[in-house]
Amino acid sequence: MNVFTEFTARVVEAIKQTDLTGKDGAELDLSRVGVEPPRDASHGDLATNAAMVLVKQVGMKPRDVASMIAAVLEQDSDIGKVDVAGPGFINMTLSDSFWRGVVLDILASGKDFGRCDLGKGAKMNVEYVSANPTGPMHVGHTRGAVLGDCIANLLDFAGYDVTREYYINDAGTQVDVLARSAYLRYCEALGEEITIPEGLYPGDYLKPIGQALADNHGDALKGKDEAEWLADVRAFTIDAMMDLIRSDLGALNVRHDLFFSERSLIEGETDRVEEAIKWLEDRGQVYVGKLPPPKGKLPDDWEDRDQTLFRSTDFGDDVDRALKKSDGSNTYFANDIAYHFDKYKRGFAHQVDILGADHGGYVKRLKAAVKAITESKGGLEVKICQLVNLMRDGEQLKMSKRAGTFVTLRDVVEEVGVDAVRFMMMYRKSEATIDFDFAKVTEQSKDNPVFYVQYAHARTASIFRQATVEVPNLSLGRENLRAASLEGLQDEVELALIRKLSEYPRIVAGAAETQEPHRVAFYLYDLAGYFHSVWNKGKEMPQLRFINAKDEKLTLARLALVQAVADVLASGLGLLGVNAPEEMR
Repeated sequence: MNVFTEFTARVVEAIKQTDLTGKDGAELDLSRVGVEPPRDASHGDLATNAAMVLVKQVGMKPRDVASMIAAVLEQDSDIGKVDVAGPGFINMTLSDSFWRGVVLDILASGKDFGRCDLGKGAKMNVEYVSANPTGPMHVGHTRGAVLGDCIANLLDFAGYDVTREYYINDAGTQVDVLARSAYLRYCEALGEEITIPEGLYPGDYLKPIGQALADNHGDALKGKDEAEWLADVRAFTIDAMMDLIRSDLGALNVRHDLFFSERSLIEGETDRVEEAIKWLEDRGQVYVGKLPPPKGKLPDDWEDRDQTLFRSTDFGDDVDRALKKSDGSNTYFANDIAYHFDKYKRGFAHQVDILGADHGGYVKRLKAAVKAITESKGGLEVKICQLVNLMRDGEQLKMSKRAGTFVTLRDVVEEVGVDAVRFMMMYRKSEATIDFDFAKVTEQSKDNPVFYVQYAHARTASIFRQATVEVPNLSLGRENLRAASLEGLQDEVELALIRKLSEYPRIVAGAAETQEPHRVAFYLYDLAGYFHSVWNKGKEMPQLRFINAKDEKLTLARLALVQAVADVLASGLGLLGVNAPEEMR
């Protein structure tokens, strides 16, 4: 149960029970009525803007409207107190018995507590990672991989039909560079001394591919013109690199449902890039014209000539965009339009792209393209992942793929563990840079969020293990916990913990709606803090300990609360792809 959604419905029903009507007898528009936490916690548990929303419709003073609504809400047995504050805000304090009922609701749902039907089964495509297949996954790809995976988890939890997709950039000049680099390693595997010229990829990760080419072809490719071997070596190398990328992503517990080849857009039975351009052209969204010079320093690729242009300004962009280069070949943007058009034709009106920090200037044109190709029936959300700075001993580690000196995703996972990597990648907003300190993400302290949250879950399991020793005859199965009498949960720290638990459905729904998994990570850290506080208070005040062998009824009630905490922690960690351990050493 989402407490805020539930009480929004109750406020709406309360309004209907008043004598409030529109000034001209019109039906009241209640669509903007909402319930949120009050800005000041001392004002109560919930606050509604109902009176402020209705004043213009009913032609009354807001406090008068609020008083009429409050009079109805006071009859609700789950509301202990209703106050009208300020110009007409209505604050509600819920009864202790209502909060205890939240525990039972969590126990009934388990890890599905907070699952909702926000998406109503709508198809959603989430594209993430999509790195050029020119090297292993490095730490720069890690954040986008985790972000995309967590967003997909959230959308699935919120009722969307999600497809996780990887766009293989295998049609650009960079894969020809990759093929030439692999060919040199092939020659090396045959015993030739090589020198890798500037501009090619020197990394040792290409040596096994060179050896595999030698094993497959012997010396048959040596001495041939590049035109004779380039396509075959390119295809072989891309396949090998994608196998390596899938393995790297697997180490991070990141998966995709579909790997889509950019090259397939232009090498199939039909040229789908030209098809997409023609589709836009038929709707008057493509024309031939000149682009004005950009403000400031002219970029190297700006040309003062007639070009084939997409009317992206009609869809919110700052300038129309070129679809053809001067040599007649397609721009990268044209290929991107075709790719997103293909996704739309596959049934994905709603799409999410995860892009790197260097793609910020690309967002408006992509969103404009998707708005055009879906004829405004769908849309694109773009999440930009800022950089990850790896820190060791106070120094930032430097990376360069072309130089072959970079820290791989697998290196980081093997050193600190997949849980630490995934949680810490989500412990900042995606648009904020992360300093990933190897020492801090492994220390066992409150300053290490992943440890602090996982330790809270492990502590719940430890309490149950202790209970089987101290109260051996007490049945601790979920059904018995659900049947517990919870009146004994009376201390303010216990009720505060329940209130924090009740926020989870709202947090998850908001994180899914905005594609912001960091909200879940922040919430879990706060929840862990509330739980640790209750445990610590029990150390100071024995009457508040979770286990009291002399009072099995109270013990069962408190263990029901502990199980609710465990369920929510496990659910939230699961959405982040992080393990919920039973014990920590």
